[in-house]
Amino acid sequence: MSDIKTTVGFLERVPLFAGLSARQLEPIARRMVERSYPAGATIVSQGAGGEGFFVVVSGHAEAIRERSDGVKAVVNTFGPLDFFGELALLDDGLRTASVVTTEPTTCVLLTRWDFLAALREDVDMTIVILQELARRFRRALDAL
Repeated sequence: MSDIKTTVGFLERVPLFAGLSARQLEPIARRMVERSYPAGATIVSQGAGGEGFFVVVSGHAEAIRERSDGVKAVVNTFGPLDFFGELALLDDGLRTASVVTTEPTTCVLLTRWDFLAALREDVDMTIVILQELARRFRRALDAL
């Protein structure tokens, strides 16, 4: 993203951050890093350590989970404003699925340590984000 104001405007439209003010989003926007991937690129790999949280700016990707018997299944798809890797923001566990681009894709990335630093600066932001993560988790469980 070209500047902080543009990044904040983009983040305001991302469901995880929709309840936050522009003032609250600025520290997050300043910590975001943009990355571009060609079609067919693996952004994250199932079983690998989590680098952080990704928001799709442009393009599309699929979350692919490999079962213990080797069968692979697409468990989610992502397009602009979708996000993934939110568990990596909360703990340092392994990735639960691989995410592979289906076309050229650009994302913004927020590392766990940068996310935690931003949360320490604003307790109200922490509550809003945790509530959205809880809603997302409930939706995932309801889909099972």
